[in-house]
Amino acid sequence: MTAILSWNVNGIRASLKKGLLDWLKIASPDVICFQETKAFPGQLPPELLHPPGYEAAWNSALRPGYSGVSTWSKTKPVAVRNGLGIKKFDEEGRMLETEFKDFTLLNIYFPNGKMNEERLKFKMEFYEEALKYFKKLTKKGKRLVICGDYNTAHKPIDLSRPKENERVSGFLPMERAWMDKLEANGFADTFRVFNQDPGHYTWWDLISRARERNVGWRIDYFFISENLKPRLENAFILSEVMGSDHCPVGVTLNC
Repeated sequence: MTAILSWNVNGIRASLKKGLLDWLKIASPDVICFQETKAFPGQLPPELLHPPGYEAAWNSALRPGYSGVSTWSKTKPVAVRNGLGIKKFDEEGRMLETEFKDFTLLNIYFPNGKMNEERLKFKMEFYEEALKYFKKLTKKGKRLVICGDYNTAHKPIDLSRPKENERVSGFLPMERAWMDKLEANGFADTFRVFNQDPGHYTWWDLISRARERNVGWRIDYFFISENLKPRLENAFILSEVMGSDHCPVGVTLNC
């Protein structure tokens, strides 16, 4: 069995101060993917750069204190690749690809489109290029695990106040349509394979203390390719884990 976790930590150095490594010792996933690490490797203490028991790969943004992803695995990956191969996306440090014997893992921090029209356009272009890349890999026979902060709640069940947010980036029809397209291309939302209930979220607004009232959005996902679905054993949300405005999500694979 392989347990994989994904967590937007909203600053990995801040997470370290909040007990990240203590929690990781207890959780002990085989692989963990972090988004929004907000650090260059040169800014990291040794315990993050070379975490005990894990091989760590990093992809940082060019801009300081912004974006960034990191994947830690107990087994050394067969190969590690950064980015989509498109400069304007890759300089934001949004994707890390780690290839293992039984699957290829894509750890992605998808763009947020809330700031302005330009960033929304950037987000939609990233979505389209990402899907092209996913399809290219599956055509080669790769078994894909695509995890991270997608920055979109897919369906009304995935946020507590859908009506009020219909015109807000993160729940716009065009963003949700891309997620429909992702599913139409054979990628499964792993959590919904096991759980069709409302009230399960992964992000809460810190300012309004929304987490205490569970007024949230489910925007962190694990999607897997069709050829990996027979190996999916479980998918879950660790909503009790604190330390960020997001909580970790995970899957267990029979491989």
